[in-house]
Amino acid sequence: MSSSSDPIIVDDPYKRLEITLNPDGSLTRNANSAASTIFHVFCSNMALELQAIIVSVDYRLAPEHRLPAAYDDAMEALHWIKTTQEEWLKRYADFATCFLMGTSSGGNMAYQAGLRAAKEADDLKPLKIQGLILHQPFFGGYEKVESELRLVNDPILAPGVSDLLWELALPIGADSDHEYCNPAAGEGPKHLEKLASVGWRVLVTGCDGDPLIDRQVGVVKLMEEKGVKVVSHFSAGDHHGVDIMKPAKAKGLFLVLKDFISSASAATL
Repeated sequence: MSSSSDPIIVDDPYKRLEITLNPDGSLTRNANSAASTIFHVFCSNMALELQAIIVSVDYRLAPEHRLPAAYDDAMEALHWIKTTQEEWLKRYADFATCFLMGTSSGGNMAYQAGLRAAKEADDLKPLKIQGLILHQPFFGGYEKVESELRLVNDPILAPGVSDLLWELALPIGADSDHEYCNPAAGEGPKHLEKLASVGWRVLVTGCDGDPLIDRQVGVVKLMEEKGVKVVSHFSAGDHHGVDIMKPAKAKGLFLVLKDFISSASAATL
């Protein structure tokens, strides 16, 4: 029996995600994609503020395509950029100053794709990656951390919702202490050695109104321990996805990104 001090989870994570579990075991869902207006506006504003070319990548979704399918798609996008004959990219893009960035699940993808890309850095030339930008990255783990307990009924991303997402996305039979979910699990820490050796810079951003904040702080500490050149920017308040949902809020984030990109690029000159 739960004590009165235990957190109470008040809603159905399937309902929160607008997912219907059909009698035949299939799912019907309302899912945003990279082409959705909310992400298009965010990327357009970022391109304008940073004076950068943004390549926004769509990817296969779980559970039909469980991880690492999304990571495979991210790497395929990098190889497409490397070999593209798109005239506007060939004419205007600086292939020697590239950054991998993602928000939320995209932050997880940028991290995992970054680990792979670090091992393939020579094969990706003339594409030269300078660093990773992990914006409110989506990580997890079997044991709940303090921020997840504190924000158990968060209206944007309750831990129960995160648990369901990982259950649907991870390889069948894996739990949330798989390295795709928890960078400190399994071979996760070892993979960071290559990231450290190539010298890429990493920026991790977040806010303490996000249930995942302690996960993000933990990943920063792990990277520091492994010798990765990582910096972080964590703000007070707000919530998961705030910069996507409220374009005015994103202006502060863009200033942080501009400073990071400038410093990371200068460090390689």
